[in-house]
Amino acid sequence: MTTLYQDVGGFDRLLALSRTWHRLCLEDPVAAHPFEHALHPQHDERLAAYLTEALGGPPLYTAGYGDESSMQRVHAGNGVHEELDEACLDAFDRALAQVGITGDAGARVSAYFRRATIAQRRYAEGPHLVPDDLVIDTA
Repeated sequence: MTTLYQDVGGFDRLLALSRTWHRLCLEDPVAAHPFEHALHPQHDERLAAYLTEALGGPPLYTAGYGDESSMQRVHAGNGVHEELDEACLDAFDRALAQVGITGDAGARVSAYFRRATIAQRRYAEGPHLVPDDLVIDTA
């Protein structure tokens, strides 16, 4: 039995997905907003590491970048922005297709990313709401 991480093609494929998603978001007038500001210089690598862990691969994110609580705090406090979320999720689905993550694996990754995006809304009012002991939700 393989993991979803293996089914999508591993870290290099997830890094390509992260970079493609970033580019597609910048091309979209609604999705571009969070990407037009100063992001961490290794945002794409960090997202790929996070997805690696969430999809059943090695613990690259927690071994090198932080834990779920720290990741949620970075994204917290921006209010609820459903239109932005939907634009970014649409771009994510297009990025999946462009890098060749399709079929059942693509649908599962898309569903995971949608769930994770919507879950971030619980901390929309600020990082102070994020508990210290969160673990990465896996697909």
